[in-house]
Amino acid sequence: MSFSEKTLTTLEFDKICAMLADCAPTEGAKAMALRLMPSGDTVEVLRRLHRTTDARRLCDAKGMPPFGTVKDVSAACERATKGAMLSTRELLEIGRVLRSARGLVDYLQNNKPFDTSLDEMFGRLLPNRFLEERITRSILSEDMIADEASRELAEIRRKIREANSRIKETLQHYINGSYSKILQENLVTVRNGRYVIPVRAECKNEMKGLIHDTSSSGATIFVEPMAIVDANNELRMLQSREEHEIEKILFSLSADVSAASESLRLNYLNITELAFCFACAELSSRMKACEPVISGTRSLELCRARHPLIDPKKVVPTNIKLGDGYDTLIITGPNTGGKTVTLKTIGLFALMTQSGLHIPADPESSICVFEKVLVDLGDEQSIEQSLSTFSSHMVNIVRVTNEVDARSLCLFDELGAGTDPVEGAALAVAVIETVRAAGAMCAATTHYTELKTYALDTPGVQNASCEFDVSTLRPTYRLMIGTPGKSNAFAISEKLGLSPEIIALAKQNVSRDHQRFEEIIE
Repeated sequence: MSFSEKTLTTLEFDKICAMLADCAPTEGAKAMALRLMPSGDTVEVLRRLHRTTDARRLCDAKGMPPFGTVKDVSAACERATKGAMLSTRELLEIGRVLRSARGLVDYLQNNKPFDTSLDEMFGRLLPNRFLEERITRSILSEDMIADEASRELAEIRRKIREANSRIKETLQHYINGSYSKILQENLVTVRNGRYVIPVRAECKNEMKGLIHDTSSSGATIFVEPMAIVDANNELRMLQSREEHEIEKILFSLSADVSAASESLRLNYLNITELAFCFACAELSSRMKACEPVISGTRSLELCRARHPLIDPKKVVPTNIKLGDGYDTLIITGPNTGGKTVTLKTIGLFALMTQSGLHIPADPESSICVFEKVLVDLGDEQSIEQSLSTFSSHMVNIVRVTNEVDARSLCLFDELGAGTDPVEGAALAVAVIETVRAAGAMCAATTHYTELKTYALDTPGVQNASCEFDVSTLRPTYRLMIGTPGKSNAFAISEKLGLSPEIIALAKQNVSRDHQRFEEIIE
C-alpha cells in the first residue's frame, strides 16, 4: 500500500482532512481527521464506509449525539493510579468524559430507530453514574469546591461564615464609632489573610493593634485591632482546616478515578472514535455526498461527480468511467477545459473512498480499491534544483514506472509535454504501455494527436474529451468518453482577436494529415 505525502498533497487530500476536522465535535476527533490516511484493504475500506453511512443515518434520524467538550484523560488516570492528587480541572474533565459516555448511551438507546455498525462501539461505553455525580456534586468549578462535597467541609464553612460575621460586626463599631475620625476610609479590608482597617499614619498610636501593611504613599497603615486578634486567629485555623478537608476530598476523588482508570481510558477512546465517525457523517451532509459502491472488478464509474474543493454553486457535475473494457483513458481538449480537474476528481475520490469518506456524486457511483495512487500532476519546475518543466515531470514519471503494479491507479497530466513534440509523444506512449503492462489503471491528459490516434488504434485504451463551447470560449467541464477532443487553438485565438491572416497562415503550416484528423474529430 502506497499513498505518499506527495500524492496526498498533489490531489489536495490534506484540504479534505481540514474540512473533516472542521466537522469534528471533539478535539480528539479533530486530531484523527488531520492524520487520516487511506487504506488499501477492501475489508477495512468497507468497514469505514459503513460506519460513515450509519452515522449519517443516525444524524438524519436523531441529530448529532451529545459529545460535549471531552479531552484526553489518560495522563490524569495514570497519575491517579500512582497515588497523585488530581486537580479540580482534571477531575472536571473526567466528569465530562463520564457525562459524554452516559449521554451517548442514552442517545442510542432512547427511541433506537435501527441497528447500525456503530452499535458495538456504543456498547463499549461504560458510564459510571456514581463517580460522575460525585465529581459534579463536589466540584462546582476549577476554583470552587461545593459545601456538599463532605459533611465536615459543610460544618467548617458554617463556622467560617459565623467567624466572618462576628469579626465584621466588631469592626463596624470602629468604623461607625469614635475611631472613625482616625480612619483614612470607613471600610474593612484584608491583609495577609486577616481583617484590618485603614488608619491614618499620624494617628497610629491612637489605635491598639497589630500593623500588617502600609500604603505605597505611606499615608495609611493597615491595623488589626486587638479586639479581633483572637477571632482572626480562629478564622485562620478554620481556613487551614478547610484547605486540609478539600485536599482530603480531592484525594478521595482521585482514588475513585484510579479504581475506574481503565474504563475511563476506554470511554475516551470510544467517544473519540464515535466523534470521528460522526464528523465523517457531517462532512457527507455538508457535501451532499453518498457512499459509493465498492466495485468487485477493476473499474470505477463516477456519476455526476462534483469536485469537493470547487464552489458548489459553480462546480459542474461530470460523469467519469474507467474499466469494463478499457483500463486507460486519454483525455484531450483545450487548456482550461477541465482536464486536470477530471484527473484530480478521479484521484481524490479514490483517496476519499478508501479513507471511509462519502463522495459528492450520485449513489450509483462505484469505485474499486487501489493499493497505490501514483500521480504526475502540475508544473513543478524548480530553479533551486535546476529542473525544467520536462525534467520535473520526468522525475515523477520515473517514480511512477518504478512503483506501478496491478493494483495501482496512475494519473498523468500533460504526459510527454515540455520537450520536442515527436519525442514527447513517443515517450508518452511508451510510459502508458509500461503502466498497462503492469496491469494498472491509468488516466492521462494530452494535446498530442499521436496519443489520440494511439487510443483509437489500441484495444483497452479509450479517448475522452472535455467539452468546450467555441462560440462563448467557455469550457462546459463535461467529460465526453469515446471521443477525442480538439485543441481548438485556431478558433480560440481568432475569438480572442488574432487576425484572420495569421490564422490562415498558421493553418497552412499544419500538415494535411493533422487537418484531416481534426476534421474527423469534428
